[in-house]
Amino acid sequence: MLADHGEEEAAVLAAARAGDHAAFAALSERYRRLLRAHCYRMLGSFDEAEDMVQEVLLRAWRGREGFQGRSLFRTWLYCIATNACLNALERAPPRVLPQDLAPPVTASTPASQARSTPPWAPEVPWLQPFPDDLLDAEPPADAVVEARETIALAFLAALQHLPPRQRAVLILSDVVGWSAAEVAELLELTVPSVTSALQRARSTLRARFPAGAPDPSAGAPVTGRERAALKVFMDAWEQGDAAELTRLLREDARWAMPPAPLWFDGRAAIANMLALFPPRWQGREFRMAPVGANRQPAAAAYLRRQGEAVFRLSGIHLLRVSDGQIAEITTFSAELCAGFRLPPTLTDWFFTASGLRDRTAERRPEHHRTAAANISN
Repeated sequence: MLADHGEEEAAVLAAARAGDHAAFAALSERYRRLLRAHCYRMLGSFDEAEDMVQEVLLRAWRGREGFQGRSLFRTWLYCIATNACLNALERAPPRVLPQDLAPPVTASTPASQARSTPPWAPEVPWLQPFPDDLLDAEPPADAVVEARETIALAFLAALQHLPPRQRAVLILSDVVGWSAAEVAELLELTVPSVTSALQRARSTLRARFPAGAPDPSAGAPVTGRERAALKVFMDAWEQGDAAELTRLLREDARWAMPPAPLWFDGRAAIANMLALFPPRWQGREFRMAPVGANRQPAAAAYLRRQGEAVFRLSGIHLLRVSDGQIAEITTFSAELCAGFRLPPTLTDWFFTASGLRDRTAERRPEHHRTAAANISN
């Protein structure tokens, strides 16, 4: 089967090198999902990863005559993508979460410091979530199956603390599955230097992981216990049940709220916040819908303020669940979740959990067709 795939790819590549735009676009589209995830891990931004993949495929098209087939086409694309991301990282600060910028709010923080409106900081380069529906497509026949935790938010957050070349070494080695010799050739390093960089990168990641993270097992979908915890979380949020929300939390739970440099450390601190500003504070109402983000349970939140007629998208709550309890919540504002292409209000769409997902997915192919057309021009 793999031999047939290789023969087919060789024939398409020959046509592409001869100037067949459609053949090249069809072949390169097979690897868009893998390249997007790779660029996301390198850059920490879904929006930048989308733009980078487009740039990578354009560079590949322009340089197609230089590809002689001595490596897999997928490997060649990864080389282009990695170098493009490294160039971008030279000019950009690392992506961050609130924990990287501010001290936590704890149970001992005076209530007088509480504010109903967080101190928004949209100018900060925030880490962004990744839509699961862009990970679920059937991978190419020659692709390595990626472990679930390599897209988990804790892993992405830890990656941002690595120098760019160390980040590339770790991703290519531990996620893409390259040998030290292959990584050394791409990055123009020696094999011992790649091995040393990989050891340092792994050590940094171990130190940066929160206790118990990444919790999910490799390659597994969201589990039944995670879905159950998400369902209770959504119901409690809609009903404004602060006591139930608190009960769901682990003792050492954390809650961060980008784009505000604000995070709460510990169940007691979160309980204090919910007591001051519960979900139904000042007549607010919420409707929640499950979404997929970073292979973790997540919910889109729609808010209707008192006196308003419609529910508007306010953001996505991304959960990390451990042993049936919520260990971490990261609440991303709607502005950081544009890649999910969620409806901006509930009045424009027929709102059911399945309907929301179906209608969201319908909008993907148009973007892909446009991207493929751009390669050919």
